[in-house]
Amino acid sequence: MADGPVEVAADNGFAALGLSERLVERLARDGITDPFPIQAATIPDALAGKDVLGRGQTGSGKTLAFGLPMITRLVEAGERRAPRRPHALVLVPTRELAMQVSDALEPLVHVAGLRHKLVAGGLSYTTQINALNKGIDVLIATPGRLNDLLERGAVELDDVRITVLDEADHMAEMGFMAEITTSLDKIPAGGQRLLFSATLDNGIDELVARYLTDPVVHSTDDATASVETMEHHVLLIDPQHKKLITAEVANRPGRTVVFCRTKLGADRVATQLREQGVLAAALHGGLSQGARNRVLGAFRDGSLPVLVATDVAARGIHVDDVSVVLQVDPPADHKDYLHRSGRTARAGDRGTVVTLALPHQRRTMERQLRDAGVGISPVKAAPGDAIIAATGATTPSGVPIADEDFARLVEGPKSHRRGPAGPRGPRPGAGGGHRPHHGRGDDRGRGRGRDARAGEPLVGRWGDEDRPRGPRRGF
Repeated sequence: MADGPVEVAADNGFAALGLSERLVERLARDGITDPFPIQAATIPDALAGKDVLGRGQTGSGKTLAFGLPMITRLVEAGERRAPRRPHALVLVPTRELAMQVSDALEPLVHVAGLRHKLVAGGLSYTTQINALNKGIDVLIATPGRLNDLLERGAVELDDVRITVLDEADHMAEMGFMAEITTSLDKIPAGGQRLLFSATLDNGIDELVARYLTDPVVHSTDDATASVETMEHHVLLIDPQHKKLITAEVANRPGRTVVFCRTKLGADRVATQLREQGVLAAALHGGLSQGARNRVLGAFRDGSLPVLVATDVAARGIHVDDVSVVLQVDPPADHKDYLHRSGRTARAGDRGTVVTLALPHQRRTMERQLRDAGVGISPVKAAPGDAIIAATGATTPSGVPIADEDFARLVEGPKSHRRGPAGPRGPRPGAGGGHRPHHGRGDDRGRGRGRDARAGEPLVGRWGDEDRPRGPRRGF
């Protein structure tokens, strides 16, 4: 990134869309000059104040697609900030995705002279309420925490002129439809609505009909996997080979995301990988906030090459340069296949998706591949086979990762003061700080028995976990 202002080239694609010069220049400083298809398609209509329905898969560039016109229109309106009354609202399904959106928009909001704030479960109420009291322009929120703040009178939506629903299908899947409609009903009619979703399932079509007025529809991706930037392999394996093949595929250069169906499965696979000499850590909703932060930080900076995640924990995690997605447990359906695959081959980069299937799972995987538009068939494989090596896999060393080294990576610099971790090392997964979340700090219906439907809580990286006291470049 350039340190100061840069000259905007005459062929700059964002300038041609009619965006604010300050925003175009700020993007150019980061080397961002050519809009993705979803951005080029939706930004002109969003700038014109139209309601927009954008359909695109994970990694298609939706954050800038709604963020750039939203900021431009707020600057042009020039409305003064008032305490507790934001002018724009961005609703996202999870805490982690809210952080990603906040991080992506922060430099643009700043250069435009605006203020924004992220509010989500698991983060401090005090800092969120203080920021709202000072006045903000853009509020980025998860549905549960937003409704909490509305109930407290800490925020009012009467001045919201632009509303964005990002990853709307994920919010519906996680059981947030009641919270979404409660919030939207408090926003005055006549404002602009921008809804982005990969699908229109689970009631999203009803949201569109109820809250969007004559929306302009833009769809840049159909509900099938990319065959241009992704390689897909489904390996039919014997159960006794699963552990070793998992280690072979994960033991490769670059970042790898491994998917498991459950938290216990993620912990187990991460432990088995470390025992075979592959540095890996689990990411799921059972981890403490600190452990989750350190695992994600290590994965982002490259010191942790392998992340073992559950589906819910991985949603909203936008880390560039993930070159392999390994599905140790096959996905539930072709939509989950697409969501998982979206962690790699982002922004036009190439990537590989490897799925391990046991003999009894063959027909299920064949059906999923057809539904996902992947023109391959499952192939039998055993450890060391050429088809496995084609993914970049190599035989692991078999020398276990030292407990002390792993603990230092994911527990922080003071971890060595806690004494020995026992014969099997730190707890499976993130090595310490492993405790379940309870109560309202979780954004899945605010701790009211929605766990089984909504999946696992996601833990943020700022502030402490919420414990009520009194009233309560991934563009």
